[in-house]
Amino acid sequence: MQLCRDVGYKRMRLPNLLEHETVAEAKQQAGSWVPLLAKQCHTDTQLFLCSLFAPVCLDRPVYPCRSLCEVVRDSCAPVMESYGFPWPEMLHCGKFPSDHELCIAVQFGNSKATPPPVSKICTQCEMEHKADGMMEQMCSSDFVVKMRIKEMTEENGERRLVAAQKKKVLKLGPLKRKDTKKMVLHMRNAGACPCPQLDSLSGSFLVMGRKVGGRLLLLAIYPWQKHNKEMKFAVKFMFSYPCPLYHPLLYGAGQH
Repeated sequence: MQLCRDVGYKRMRLPNLLEHETVAEAKQQAGSWVPLLAKQCHTDTQLFLCSLFAPVCLDRPVYPCRSLCEVVRDSCAPVMESYGFPWPEMLHCGKFPSDHELCIAVQFGNSKATPPPVSKICTQCEMEHKADGMMEQMCSSDFVVKMRIKEMTEENGERRLVAAQKKKVLKLGPLKRKDTKKMVLHMRNAGACPCPQLDSLSGSFLVMGRKVGGRLLLLAIYPWQKHNKEMKFAVKFMFSYPCPLYHPLLYGAGQH
């Protein structure tokens, strides 16, 4: 199981603590959480998730402590929200035992939420450099558009990008005519972080996003480079790429 590689034990309990009956089911469901580890939102993220998806094989189940859940949630939920995903109900921290009971406690990280470093670029602005990585992003996106940016504003901790009238829709997804005619993209939790791609609004951009609650969330943005072979390949063959069967929770660059 990729999510729980190198956790320090070989045998896991089934059903797991999320009621997955088989290893295959657990692996499939855990796969959608792998990209969250690359975001490094908290050092105990793997410990928390694997205590549920692949619990160590003991006589009785041992759940993560409520405090472990809370610190991982408080550190990672803002990253998930940037992609339009709420913290899931199945990981509601109130269902886990308090620290004075037998449970898995915070081990490697701080017992407080990890604030993102000020210099860390916005999650949406982390770029893949290979075609495969870009096509993974396209798999997870509802729409892909080549466009120019008319204006950018910041409000309530997010950026708002207004597309110029002329644009090329490469993947339509659930977009309606009104969405493409006056396209406004929202970048959640991106008001205070740097985004090098948007230092200059000149030229065209390749953008990917999801439609959530009637709003268009920008999930990835690249300056359009017509001589970039990796980008050209990704755009040309995005519909031929074997997308994962599960819907990835997140995607994007890890630490390059």
